[in-house]
Amino acid sequence: MVASAVFITDLSGKMLISRNYRGDVPLNKAVERFTKYLLDTPDEQKKPIFFTDVNGEFLHEEDVGGTGIGGETYVYIALSNLYMCAVTIRNSNAALTLTFLYRLSQVFKDYFGTLEEESIRDNFVIIYELLDETMDFGLPQSLDSTILRSFITTGANRMAEDTRSKPPVALTNAVSWRAEGIKHKKNEIFLDVVEKLNLLVAANGTVLHSEILGAVKMKSFLSGMPELKLGLNDKLMFEATGRANQARGKSVELEDIKFHQCVRLARFENDRTISFIPPDGEFDLMTYRLNTHVKPLIWVEAVVEPHKGSRIEYMVKTRSQFKSRSVANNVEIIIPVPPDVDSPSFKSSVGTVTYLPDKDAVVWKIKQYHGGREFLMRAHFGLPSISANDQKAENSWKAPIRVQFEIPYFTVSGIQVRYLKIIEKSGYQALPWVRYITANGDYQLRMA
Repeated sequence: MVASAVFITDLSGKMLISRNYRGDVPLNKAVERFTKYLLDTPDEQKKPIFFTDVNGEFLHEEDVGGTGIGGETYVYIALSNLYMCAVTIRNSNAALTLTFLYRLSQVFKDYFGTLEEESIRDNFVIIYELLDETMDFGLPQSLDSTILRSFITTGANRMAEDTRSKPPVALTNAVSWRAEGIKHKKNEIFLDVVEKLNLLVAANGTVLHSEILGAVKMKSFLSGMPELKLGLNDKLMFEATGRANQARGKSVELEDIKFHQCVRLARFENDRTISFIPPDGEFDLMTYRLNTHVKPLIWVEAVVEPHKGSRIEYMVKTRSQFKSRSVANNVEIIIPVPPDVDSPSFKSSVGTVTYLPDKDAVVWKIKQYHGGREFLMRAHFGLPSISANDQKAENSWKAPIRVQFEIPYFTVSGIQVRYLKIIEKSGYQALPWVRYITANGDYQLRMA
């Protein structure tokens, strides 16, 4: 059980649209209680889940116990200038209800572009249809906008009379994310392993925080109903198959793995095999995280020297700390400067340097940065209104240096695609393409 009713209100709690699925909740009173909660509860005390007793009085969490509370449970989310709320009298799964609301909001965004009060008022008819199809008697149904579009159409696109009573095949199919009968002239699939490095380095060179956020992205152009099997150098998979010793030093222990719904989770939990029937087109197969120590791929240090006569000089040194056969593309080193410098002059051993007064920063751009290289850049500025000893001026250049980059054919974690098998009953030959990309995430180095 997820919800007895779902309704959408504006920021003041005024109801815009609603759907009562079970009829066991007095909807008008429920909206009044929700509005009262919004108006009477201070912002810092508001929570996405709250409760009322049988008399409609608000309950504290410590007062809620047992298998039921005898009143109502409200679960809501805030979206732009709207609230979307689900209410139930049952002891429902709150996480599932929140997930349903967020997925429903995404469906609305897919249909209307933006989800705001105006878009709700302009699309009442379609919203009622979507509310009816995404939940049935309080139970969630299909929340895939691609499937919903096949039978809930907008504008002049209407279904033929003889098909309106028939549910789309995808809804009754075990593989709801993929339609049957897909055909492509050329069968191929593209797989990108993309890792973003979050890094914070102290002024003395100590790595304070390092984290890898990875994603396995796919673009599938395969005919029929193919079965795919993906093998990674996953440490737990090697251990499960008794090959831990031979994989020592070549395996990766992934954390916080999240899969697309097409992956057979039971199979993965059993032997770490990633087996799935892919959706057609582009999707994220999985995401993962590694909270591990990583040395800076691109090291930057800056020496700032204020001079008498209202001048300031920067000497910036950068070093690429990855293998020489790899190349970082479109590197940007963003160095903060005081807000009112003038008369900029630059000298660099490579790349171009630009002063951006609107961002109070200097950007050093290096189009291609090979591994194992070191470069220098000097920048001179005038400080017309600030003396060299002004503390405020000094603080303004203490913000961290930020670095942006992209390194193809390289992963920080060392993750590798060992195989990608494609099996389809017609026996066609498909071409798999695999790429690796490492890019910056929140990558910052503090200045001395």
